[in-house]
Amino acid sequence: MLRSLSRYFRVAALVAATIAVAPLTSGAQEHEAGAVEQTAAPASDKPVDFITPHITDGSHLEVPALNSHFAAEIPLPHFAPVNIGGVEIDLSPTKHVVFMLLAAIIVSIVLISAGNASKKQHATIGRSKGFAGAIEAMALYLRNEVVLPNVGHHGEGFVPFALTLFFFILVCNLLGMLPWGATATGNIAVTATLAIITAVVVEISGIRANGLGYLNTIFYWNKELPLPMRIVMFFVMSPVEMVGKISKPFALTIRLFANMTAGHIVLLALIGLIFAFKNWLITPVPVLMATAISMLELFVAFLQAFIFTLLASVFIGQIRESHH
Repeated sequence: MLRSLSRYFRVAALVAATIAVAPLTSGAQEHEAGAVEQTAAPASDKPVDFITPHITDGSHLEVPALNSHFAAEIPLPHFAPVNIGGVEIDLSPTKHVVFMLLAAIIVSIVLISAGNASKKQHATIGRSKGFAGAIEAMALYLRNEVVLPNVGHHGEGFVPFALTLFFFILVCNLLGMLPWGATATGNIAVTATLAIITAVVVEISGIRANGLGYLNTIFYWNKELPLPMRIVMFFVMSPVEMVGKISKPFALTIRLFANMTAGHIVLLALIGLIFAFKNWLITPVPVLMATAISMLELFVAFLQAFIFTLLASVFIGQIRESHH
């Protein structure tokens, strides 16, 4: 079990790094506009906003600074667009790409180091403790209570993928709560990429489990019905099956994107009350409400990572058992 868990950690860390570099073009169109805006308006004339930078992409990073706005902008490098098949693709890094790479690095370091520490602790004292024990407990819970019961028999191979989804999404969510941070999962391009990767894993697992029977998950053909009714139901239900396949990654995309964006928008609305009323006397009320929302966001960060992992496991299990 311990050797298998250590392998899960290493594979999950590698897959997290792969996922992080997938949507490199998200928000790249903002490079030129951001550069023009930065040169057109002096820093003193720009409105102060610490909320929307967490959910919007851009061509710069915000870092703490001792100026009047307590923040400075560091421009990211801009590369010439790559022409592929007559289509120009901008592969320049954006803020969300940087934070996804940072999340991948954090996940890799945490999981690999926790796996190695847990292995050494089991060899010396027979159990894990401290931070390694906490990571092992989370991984074992996901494996035993979320992944294996839902993906079905011989589902060990899907555990690294599920761990990758959970820890990568969780770290992305938490990085967005840091001052001067950015919520990469508040970018629909990022959540769509995660959903598409999950959909590919789901369909491949269905092909491997069902063989030619996988076609029954696309084309409805009920052998228990009479032939005339079977043909009618084929044309009626096949489009429904296709809509069902499309709706699953769409639901994963919108659910994560909307939940991670909504919290920051609520914070912006609450803090904006101070400026809307133009009265500092009401400051304690919005600040207390914003603090409560921030605590709720911390819970939502864990919850959404868990739900995404749970739904991915359920979708894999459904298509693997669709031949029954």
